[in-house]
Amino acid sequence: MTVEIHPVAPGIGAEIRGVTLARISDDDFAKVYRAFLDYQVLVVRDQQFSIPEFLGYSRRFGRPTPHVIKKTRHPDYPELTVMGEKVKADGSVDKTVLKRGEGWHTDTAFLPEPAKATQLYALEIPSFGGDTLFANMYAAYEALPEPLKARIADLRAVFCNSGKNKAKNDLMDQEERDRPSVTHPIVKVHPETGRRSLYVNPVHTLCMADMGEAEGEALLQDLYARMVQPGSEYRHQWRVGDVVIWDNRCCNHSATGGYPLNERRIHWRTTIMADPAIEARAAA
Repeated sequence: MTVEIHPVAPGIGAEIRGVTLARISDDDFAKVYRAFLDYQVLVVRDQQFSIPEFLGYSRRFGRPTPHVIKKTRHPDYPELTVMGEKVKADGSVDKTVLKRGEGWHTDTAFLPEPAKATQLYALEIPSFGGDTLFANMYAAYEALPEPLKARIADLRAVFCNSGKNKAKNDLMDQEERDRPSVTHPIVKVHPETGRRSLYVNPVHTLCMADMGEAEGEALLQDLYARMVQPGSEYRHQWRVGDVVIWDNRCCNHSATGGYPLNERRIHWRTTIMADPAIEARAAA
């Protein structure tokens, strides 16, 4: 079979066809990785994995690392997060888990080294709802007026896991709640493509660094309003067997929720960090 790449939206995302990811060849994976850099979000339908196979495929993009939320790590495979187990021990629905991922954000922006990519594999899907939205942050930056680009060129923002509204605190242990905030440039230069993107999000961005509160908040609200550019967004409607990977360095995403509380929505997730050997091989 031949690897086929089909764009799924005008400005972001592609569906890959003609591959079995658990047994993909090096030559075919090179095409997939190139598409990952070109399209930011990749969708591959109708895949089957064991946990070791899914972790093995994730390692082709970088270094899977245990997620900071410990309660959803797989007990035998800490690099794997099991998303969607929303029933508490007393039988009630854990609405904090249910709402996890809502709001535009990029994963682990609150770490000194944010994640390169996130990958999800769909095992159970509800009868409706539960879509995931993606937005192209290259396009967000490129659409900014030139005076605003000049203003933010050297600015940094402060990020923390719970963000301004202390969201997700119920998911965290005390160590994670006490994690210190970090700063990152709000114009991010992609280490592989060299392109600039807008790097702020309303979930994890706490404030602007070295700027008065009122001025900083006004700037952030202006940037948030410009994040999702028409024609540069994609809504993924999940099916069982879907594998979706996205580049956290240049796109934001948001869960939509809206599915029945009595139905399960289960994904395996890997959080993937950069690996210099992989990036060097892709550039060769």
